[in-house]
Amino acid sequence: MLPPVIAVVGPTASGKTALAIALAKRLGGEIISCDSMQIYRGMDIGTAKPTKEELAAARHHMIDVADPEKDFSAADYASMALPIVYDILSRGKLPIFCGGTGLYLDAVLNGGSYTDESAADTKPDETLRASLLADAERYGAEDLWKRLSAVDPESAAAIHPNNIKRVARALEIYLSTGRTKTENDRISRERTKPRFSYALLMPSRPRDELYSRIDLRVDMMFADGLGDEIKRLLAGGKLVRGTTASQAIGYKEVLDALDAGLPPESASDAIKLASRRYAKRQLTWFSRKDHLFPVDMCPADLPDGADDSAKFEVIVNYALKLLTFDAFCDIIKE
Repeated sequence: MLPPVIAVVGPTASGKTALAIALAKRLGGEIISCDSMQIYRGMDIGTAKPTKEELAAARHHMIDVADPEKDFSAADYASMALPIVYDILSRGKLPIFCGGTGLYLDAVLNGGSYTDESAADTKPDETLRASLLADAERYGAEDLWKRLSAVDPESAAAIHPNNIKRVARALEIYLSTGRTKTENDRISRERTKPRFSYALLMPSRPRDELYSRIDLRVDMMFADGLGDEIKRLLAGGKLVRGTTASQAIGYKEVLDALDAGLPPESASDAIKLASRRYAKRQLTWFSRKDHLFPVDMCPADLPDGADDSAKFEVIVNYALKLLTFDAFCDIIKE
């Protein structure tokens, strides 16, 4: 049997961190962040990194492992995360991934080639890519992303429209080969075998509640000093236009506001809108995955008069029961 791994996945602000920590406590696990922006040092508030209390509640990995002025890929993530997974397993612990970056998780769990330049042996076409990047500059990043969505909706769901480089590369693959990046990734995965036996747990909430949580999170980010954090990163040369980090939701919108001579807080509505759109793409991406188990975070059968702690305990117990249906019976501890 392949070694077991759990992943708590899903949209932003859905409650992944709290659920992952609770499972880590119950199952003797350690958490591996699977968030493409929490890897960056100094980008704390806008990426909603775990608090000091949350970090103390369970051991965390893959947070603050890269400098924001440098790009970081799914292949980079896999090369760093895999040794951590095997180390956790060697110590008799359970690896628990937590995050919403599906490509990063796939790169670790399924063992495919996720380097942009080598997917299914597709060679880069620098001329075509330059033309696509020029189109993005002329017509806007959203226009380029919509072109990708029309031919390869699954890849589009996994790539933020602001990540122009990855959008252009995915379109480049399709235009130069006639195959979508999704198909190329499938071919790459078929050349390898899955590394782990895994279950994906996805916190589930009504859409209106999820959006309310997103709006509240954005408000709290500004209250906690998001604008000042971005100004410090800019002053230190750590946040550079054109890098992956500069396209992160929250950071891009504030950078745009600052460039226009506006206060950081003026970007609040744009961040909320971008976050809601991103949440929809995350839901689309993960809903197509195998071994996915939704975890109802608002169950109707909660005990009357129960406080928040008791209600959350019911949710955690339900998540544990889901795992027993996916060949994880041997790792569930009483």
